[in-house]
Amino acid sequence: MKTIDGRPYASRADLIERSGYKDATLRNLWADREANGHPAARKDGRTLYWDLEKWERWFAAYQRQRSHVDYSGNPDEELPPADQARVLGIDLSAITHYRDNPPPGWPAPVRTEPLEESGRVREYRTRRQLWAYADAGPRAGTGGRAPAKGPDPRVALAVEALAAEPGRKAGETAAALAELHGGGLSTWKRIVTEARRQG
Repeated sequence: MKTIDGRPYASRADLIERSGYKDATLRNLWADREANGHPAARKDGRTLYWDLEKWERWFAAYQRQRSHVDYSGNPDEELPPADQARVLGIDLSAITHYRDNPPPGWPAPVRTEPLEESGRVREYRTRRQLWAYADAGPRAGTGGRAPAKGPDPRVALAVEALAAEPGRKAGETAAALAELHGGGLSTWKRIVTEARRQG
């Protein structure tokens, strides 16, 4: 972060931190600025900086435009992370990111469930909590987004899991990822296969 003319400006690294988007995604948004209305940047040395207030207003509008919140179902149903992502119309990796870096207004879980193998916990939230979060208005800096076109972010999760335990069988890694992040075992097996191909 940097102050220019008395206003806060953010570098791309700052925007990555605030949005939860990957560097490549932010670069693509910047490259497509004529179509999406991305705010202009100022260059200082070799670094681009964006007026933080303008960028956050634009980002909130961009998210609202892309967000497709699902308001169906029982409001008191307790949902695991994968279902939370589906309700909010965002990517599962954003929900995973929220566990360690919760955005403003992100609700506390109604309950947690220990995951024996990993030592982590699965956090459950109700549809009502998720709807209230979505309805709270602009959520700049949250990392919430519709699933992006391009590389599947779950592959990166699988790459990390394979690197953490290289001796583990692919099926065991897939089962652990399915347990931790939700989703079907066969889906995670395909993702682990792709992660091995990339590794």
